[in-house]
Amino acid sequence: MQTRTLGSTGPAVSALGLGGMSMSGAYGEADRTESIATVHAALEAGVTLIDTGDFYGMGHNELLLAEALRGRNRDSYELSVKFGMLSGPRPVAGGYDGRPAAVKNFVAYSLTRLGTDHIDIYRPARLDPAVPVEETVGAIKELIDAGYVRHLGLSEVDAATVRRAHAVHPVADLQIEYSLISRAVEAEVLPTLRELGIGLTAYGVLGRGLISGHWSADRGGRPGDHRAASPRFSGGNVEHNLALVEALRRVAEAKGCTVAQLVIAWVAAQGEDIVPLVGARTRERLAEALPALDVALTADDLAEIEKAVPPGAARGDRYPAAFMADLGVGN
Repeated sequence: MQTRTLGSTGPAVSALGLGGMSMSGAYGEADRTESIATVHAALEAGVTLIDTGDFYGMGHNELLLAEALRGRNRDSYELSVKFGMLSGPRPVAGGYDGRPAAVKNFVAYSLTRLGTDHIDIYRPARLDPAVPVEETVGAIKELIDAGYVRHLGLSEVDAATVRRAHAVHPVADLQIEYSLISRAVEAEVLPTLRELGIGLTAYGVLGRGLISGHWSADRGGRPGDHRAASPRFSGGNVEHNLALVEALRRVAEAKGCTVAQLVIAWVAAQGEDIVPLVGARTRERLAEALPALDVALTADDLAEIEKAVPPGAARGDRYPAAFMADLGVGN
């Protein structure tokens, strides 16, 4: 397994990370046994970066990971945890809480659910508009000083917020959506990260499955699958977006890899300071993703990929309208 370092102050991690969200109901019910087996397979393949959120299944994902990681050397993997997104007994968007007292409350629950004495990278899932980011980051700095957290991370914020947070405590990485069909980060955020020596962990590299090469326009979402509300998967948009995938398929076939491997390799090729996260919830999908790190893309390959999917080519926002306002950058 290749490794990359998250910024100038963050940890060295596997060049591909595993995201846990899909194992806790985001795309419909997942098989618990298969999810745990997938985590084990990732660890055995050398994946060390595991990403979760305390709101993934409202604690379900942290408890699942605790079971999957039980008995493992704690220094053999890094846990990245997002916090602050609010909900209720019925999953509904309830805003965000970045108050210092809430940060410390959230981390106490996460440490207990995960069965660990520290979290490697701790990050607010979104910016709380009612709380200055300096206060939220200041609380995480206190947790770092106390040994409960090792590194500060951010998620889905703009370049100005990155600078403000970094002035309080060095930021290891920003987690943000980045893929062939979500490239807004390139304009201002990515240059700012590189100026400040901050890494980027890219989620949504497969466009939530849309550009994996496995999606079809007539595929129905499972109960609870939030993609049913995603503009990019809606009628009219999805057909256009899947035509882009077919253009990518021709490039992938010429390269001797799958579409999923090609698009993961493209993200990884954008810089050594970028670590793609894959949300595999089965060993089959993980096994397909892992060889992407060995797909070497030439300048000609990158040009062909850009021709197949130019910036801004996808139709539809990456989130429903109600969530777009919470993002630091758009599509």
